[in-house]
Amino acid sequence: MADSAARIHDNVIPDNPFALENDTAYRVWRRQKLARFPTAPHPVRIQDLNRLTAAEHRAITDRCVATNLVIYSCAESVSKKALHRFGAQLGLTRLDANLCADQNAISSVEINRDALRKRYIPYTDKALNWHTDGYYNPAGNTIKSFILHCVRDAVEGGENAFLDPEIVYIRLRDANPDHILALMQPDVMTIPPNAMEDGKLRPAQSGPVFAIDPNGALLMRFTARSKSIVWKDEKRVQRAREALHDLLRESPQVVRYRLPPGHGVVSNNVLHSRSAFRNQPPKTRLLYRARYYDRVGTRQDG
Repeated sequence: MADSAARIHDNVIPDNPFALENDTAYRVWRRQKLARFPTAPHPVRIQDLNRLTAAEHRAITDRCVATNLVIYSCAESVSKKALHRFGAQLGLTRLDANLCADQNAISSVEINRDALRKRYIPYTDKALNWHTDGYYNPAGNTIKSFILHCVRDAVEGGENAFLDPEIVYIRLRDANPDHILALMQPDVMTIPPNAMEDGKLRPAQSGPVFAIDPNGALLMRFTARSKSIVWKDEKRVQRAREALHDLLRESPQVVRYRLPPGHGVVSNNVLHSRSAFRNQPPKTRLLYRARYYDRVGTRQDG
C-alpha cells in the first residue's frame, strides 16, 4: 500500500498528514484537530461585513482553520456587493462564475422557474443530499470555499447540515487506510456529460474524492447522488463508498443549523445538505451563494 500511496502523493510537501505514508505526521495532526473541534456552533457576530475588525477577522479565520466552517450573524440587510467585500477581506477573490450565478458571480438561491435553474435541485424546495460544491467542475476550477448568506428564510424547513471533510478523512482512515487510497484515485468518481440549455455540452468530469492541493490542504469532491454519476468498478471503491455513506448517516460531528435572515456561513467547501422547505408568499426563502477558488485560513493556495 505504501508504494501505491507514494505514487498518488508525488510532489506533496514533506510530512503532510494527509499522505498515507506520513503516519507520524498524521497522528500529531489528528490529535490537534480533534482537541480543538467544537461541540456546538456559536455564531461570530459581525458589525459590518464591509469592514471587519481585527477580532472578527481572527475569529473567522481561526474557526476555519480549526473546523473549515464558521457561522456568522450580521445586519439582516446585506447586498451582494457587501458579500464581495466580506470575502475579499478573508482572502477570497477568485469567484467561480458558474452557470447559475448572476452577473456579479454570486448566485441567488431560491425557487426559480426559468428554464435553466429549475433543472437543478438547489433552485427548488426539495431536499439537497450531501455534497461539496463544484464536484462537476474541471480540476483547474476546484471550489475551495463558499459563503452562504440567508436573506430570507422559509416558513418551514430549509435546515442546513455541515460536516468537515477532515473529520470524514480521519474516520475513514482510522477505520481502514485502504478507503483513503481508493478514494484518492484520479478516476474514482465521474460525472457524465451534461447537455446545457445553450446547446453546449459539459464534458464528463473524472477525479478523486480526496486530494491534496500543492500547498498541503485536503480537498474533497463528493456527491451522494445516485443518478448521473459513475463510480470506478472496484470492490475496494464500493467498500469505501459504503463506509462514507454510513458515516454521513451517523456522524456526531455534523453541524445542523437553520439560517435565519442575516446569518451565514463561511466554509472551506465542507460537505453540506439541506432539508426540504415550504414557502408562504410573500415570505420566500432566498440565500446568496458565492463560490471561490481560494481557501480561508493558514493553508493558502498559490
